[in-house]
Order: sequence, then C-alpha cells, then structure tokens
Amino acid sequence: DVIQAEMEEIRARHILLVSADTSRETLMGAIRLGAREFLTPPLDPVQVQAALDRIKTLDAEQPAAPRTQHGRIINVLGSKGGVGTTTIAVNLAVELAGGKQPAKVALVDMNTLFGDIPLFLDLKAEFHWGEITKNIDRMDNVFLGKILARHPSGIQVLSSPAYLNGHVAPNPETIEHILGVMQTMFDFVIIDAGQSTNDTCLKIVQMASDVLLVSTLSLPCLSTANKLLQSFSNLGYAGRDKMKVLANRYLKKGEISLQEATKGISQDFFWVIPNDYTSTMSAINQGQPLRRIHPKAAVTRSIGEMAQVLAAGPEDAPKSKKRRGLFFKRA
Repeated sequence: DVIQAEMEEIRARHILLVSADTSRETLMGAIRLGAREFLTPPLDPVQVQAALDRIKTLDAEQPAAPRTQHGRIINVLGSKGGVGTTTIAVNLAVELAGGKQPAKVALVDMNTLFGDIPLFLDLKAEFHWGEITKNIDRMDNVFLGKILARHPSGIQVLSSPAYLNGHVAPNPETIEHILGVMQTMFDFVIIDAGQSTNDTCLKIVQMASDVLLVSTLSLPCLSTANKLLQSFSNLGYAGRDKMKVLANRYLKKGEISLQEATKGISQDFFWVIPNDYTSTMSAINQGQPLRRIHPKAAVTRSIGEMAQVLAAGPEDAPKSKKRRGLFFKRA
C-alpha cells in the first residue's frame, strides 16, 4: 500500500524494488504493482547498473508517446424534447469525421438511459455508461478505448444503458474526468445532451468549447431557449459567445419569421437548418447518417457546412453574415 501510494503521488514510470523478503507473496505483489526489477540486499553495484540498463533499453524500445492534444467539446443541447438534438449531434459527428480534413471524433450519449444513438447508426454497442461508472478508478485512454464502439464512418461512440439495470449515472466529477481523457484522444468530442440541465450536464456546458442550443421556430421552444441563454449567462456557466442557437426544421413560410425569432432570443441564430422530414426520417429508420444515404439533400449540406465552420474555429470562420440559400446562415 505504501509503494502504491508513492507511485500515485510521483507518477513513477518504472519500479525497481529492493527487499530482503523473497516470498512468493512479495514477488507477486511486486509484479502486480508493475515492478520491472527486484533486487535483494546487500546491493551489488554491478547488478544495480545492469537493472538500470535493462530499464533504459526497455524505454528505448517502447513506441513514442502519443501526441498531446486538447480536443474541443461541442455540446448539442435541446431547448425542448423532440427538436432534433440527436439527429444534429450524430450527423455533425459524422461530418466532422468525414470532412476535407478528417478529424478524430467521439460521440457521447448523455441521455444516460435509453439513448437513441445506436439506433441512429445501426450500431451494436457492447459497452455503455454503466461500465465507466462502476470502473471509474480504471479510467484512462486504454480502458476508454476498449469501451467505445466504432462506427464505419470513423466516429467512436459512448452509448447509454439500454435497460434499467441499476447503473449509476455519471456525476459532475466523473464526467469531468472522462471528458478530460477524451480530449487527449480526439480532435472533437460531440455530446448529445438531450434536454437535461442537471449538475452533470451543467458541468459539460462549463467545459464545452461550443454549446449548440437547438430550437425550432415555435413559441415554446424559443421561450425556453431564451430562458436557458439567460440562465447559463447569469450562473456563469456560459456566455452568449459560447452559446450558439440553431434553428432546426426551418420553413420559409412558417408562422414565426427568423427576424421575429431573433428578437425573441435577443441574439442572432448561428445556423439555420431546413426542414426535410422525408430525408431525415429515412436516415433514422435505416440507421444511417444523412451523409451516407442522402448526401445531396439540403439538410445534409447544411449540417456539413456547419461542421466546416466549427472545424475551422473562431479565428478562421467567415465573418460574413450573409445567408447562403435557405439552409445556411452565419450569425
């Protein structure tokens, strides 16, 4: 226990253990701790040097450490249920992974019970949130890499439990740890946050580079979107520069115009995605991303162009507010 505590404190890469106790229990304990060498007193300088040389050779043979990166977290949050949050999260992740500059993308289902992402991607996920919450002490990039399900599009998915099995939902500390590890593994971590505003989801809002607040041009959705914008700002979780409002299922001749909706939320829409019920439902029912079966649909192009702007980052994003067609609008 003392050795293990010291290892965790100083984050040692190698252990050279010295002990007069050569019992099987001691040797097995040393192996479990990861000891590379085991010496007995009195120490022979030649043996010590030989052990150090073996450790040095082992370091030289090991592959180079993976590059350090700090991936961006994009949180897709619904103003109400049924506004298309999962559709946008799934297809945004696929577009980022398959763009002109393909990115490493993780897709996380924060609908922590009965999430629909596996259905949207016809994906049979062997593991889910429950595996992490009950093994959080083992959480690192190796463990997480074994948990995530891989989709042919290139994205990796962390799904939610499919049944009521007593799984513990992730708390803010757990999600902070998991997303921190994911940021070292991926260029983008896309969160399907559903409509939840519990403490865990608020932690995600706080950690996110961008929060895409999805709304339709209906009075209840716009009212809730406005309240969320004000609440996040007042609580210090996210300013309006981070909060990007999406108008989903836009109809040009709808009862509420974009101009009226903009006044209602007191800020411009970041993006306007056209209504295309046929293409969207066809993709969902077939368990395929829009890019795969409806690549030329207006809704597909809209999400694809939004992905390009998000991938470019705020420094390189176009400054023009000009709307391009019915499916593209920069704020």
